[in-house]
Amino acid sequence: MLLTADMVIRAASLLSAFGVLAGGIGAVCKLVERDRRQSEKIRAIQSEQTLICYALLACLKGLKEQGCNGPVTEAIHRVEKHLNQKAHEDL
Repeated sequence: MLLTADMVIRAASLLSAFGVLAGGIGAVCKLVERDRRQSEKIRAIQSEQTLICYALLACLKGLKEQGCNGPVTEAIHRVEKHLNQKAHEDL
């Protein structure tokens, strides 16, 4: 069998098509992995922010026990309302 220019061109085009397909699959895999890592980081940040909100609420309640009123009481109500809305939003 003789190797012709047409056979070489077809082989090169087939090889190029496989290369493009493999590159596309690789790009999609990288995108999925990056999204997974970002989702994990976001969950960690949300958990940390929830903890900070509870600590803030504890501090505000401590101030109220010390006798601070006015803005402290309003802030306690707002933080409690926010935490309650977020707790029911995730369901």
